[in-house]
Amino acid sequence: MKIGSFEFNLRELSGSMGDMGTFLPLAAGYFAVCGLNPAGLLVMMGLANVCMGLTYGLPIPIQPMKVIAVIAIAEQWTPSMIYASGFGMGIVWILFAVTGVMGWVAKVTPHAVVRGIQVALGVTLALKALNMISGGWLLGLIALAVVLVLRQNRYAPGAIVVILLGILLMVYKGELQGLKILELQLPRITTFTTGEVWQALLLAGFAQIPLTAANAVISTSSLIDTYWPGRNVNEKNLSLNMGIMNLVSPFFGGMPLCHGAGGLAGKYYFGARTGGANIMEGIIEISLGLFFASSIAFIFDSFPMAIIGAMMFLVGLELIKFAKDIEIKTDLLPLIVTVAVAVLTNMAYGFLAGVAAFYIYRAINKKNEA
Repeated sequence: MKIGSFEFNLRELSGSMGDMGTFLPLAAGYFAVCGLNPAGLLVMMGLANVCMGLTYGLPIPIQPMKVIAVIAIAEQWTPSMIYASGFGMGIVWILFAVTGVMGWVAKVTPHAVVRGIQVALGVTLALKALNMISGGWLLGLIALAVVLVLRQNRYAPGAIVVILLGILLMVYKGELQGLKILELQLPRITTFTTGEVWQALLLAGFAQIPLTAANAVISTSSLIDTYWPGRNVNEKNLSLNMGIMNLVSPFFGGMPLCHGAGGLAGKYYFGARTGGANIMEGIIEISLGLFFASSIAFIFDSFPMAIIGAMMFLVGLELIKFAKDIEIKTDLLPLIVTVAVAVLTNMAYGFLAGVAAFYIYRAINKKNEA
């Protein structure tokens, strides 16, 4: 079905599942370790997805902020600290957008570094995916084969088939017994203190900024232009999106949210082409939050990780391929530096190292030519 520029079909539904690999494990950690209310987290994420789909008409991904999520889960933050971290990041990204800081950073970031971040993200996803598949190689290989054969099938898209396969395996193992459904739970009003906002920024928020700038803003904007030339969702737009989402979401139990090149590549790879994918994903998340909140943490934790790993592995390969458009003479060295440092340390350091390598290499070349 097509409504205006929005498509609602199995291909779009398949694409909406393309970024599950980064969402499921972190959401499960938030629920099980930090005690976040699934109703608030899922409903707010769902609303954000619907808003993005309606605003841009594109499958722009909504994902957890990964540095904050990893630190919060590792250190067992209280829910109020997580909400505070989201609000703090909302302030940061609003300021970056309205002051033009993000636009300036985008202008001075070389194309080689943008591609390097995308490749590094692809390598990182592929390595994590192999680790997830290692717990069930046979299932992982079957999922890979199904996706590759059916990825572009209009009537049985690969992502939908493997997700249904995972659900059937959970039923076969009896892991869905006692599932509580249709127990309406509305998101609760949540609060935090200004002291917690500053503490969360110090503990994780400031470390999140370079990664978000490189991956969720600059790389995502570049990838949108690659997939949909001329649509012009620029860095300021993406910064404003994240600022607004994170200023609202924490008051209703939402986690810190961002965009992401990996999520966008995943959605596109599995079939998403319009904002219909976001709208369908959002409706699913809102429904899960409202009616399955009592059981959702268990469902997320029990879903076969080998299937998610197979999907992530293919998304990683999708990101790596974007290196093919670089200029070998000028871009290869900074791209290699970006990828190496990012994979060995983190995306933020890779971004900074790549930018430094590009400008140092250019200065040396100019000096030699003089």
